[in-house]
Amino acid sequence: MELHPYLHKVQFYETDGMSIVHHGNHILWMEEARSDFMDQLGWGYEKAVEAGIDFAVYSVSCSYKSMTRFGETVAITMKVTKLQAAKMELSYTMADAATGQIRAVGTSVHFFYDRAKGKPVALKKALPEVYALLESCMEG
Repeated sequence: MELHPYLHKVQFYETDGMSIVHHGNHILWMEEARSDFMDQLGWGYEKAVEAGIDFAVYSVSCSYKSMTRFGETVAITMKVTKLQAAKMELSYTMADAATGQIRAVGTSVHFFYDRAKGKPVALKKALPEVYALLESCMEG
């Protein structure tokens, strides 16, 4: 399945006094990219929530490679780097959409959580069609 990068145009309110993006915004962009990623797979977060499954954040990290400034558009590409019964790891590359220069890279780890039972769940059993979609996006 061919997925397209998520595009985010940097807004003024996301910057500091030098018009450079505040570092915390990259984490928010990763979340936006995750939602877009799931939409592209045809299984938006709202479907998972309706099915009673959350993709809870376990950890998140981001390394900054170069400054991102007001007015730039950032292209965020994602990959599933690890997929296990009850958790997955995603990688993110945030690059200037015009030049391709990498601005930041990040990872997030999520566990699959059954809302009704109040505990982690094996996604492969709970939502096998979603597990198969995620598996098809594994980094090769």
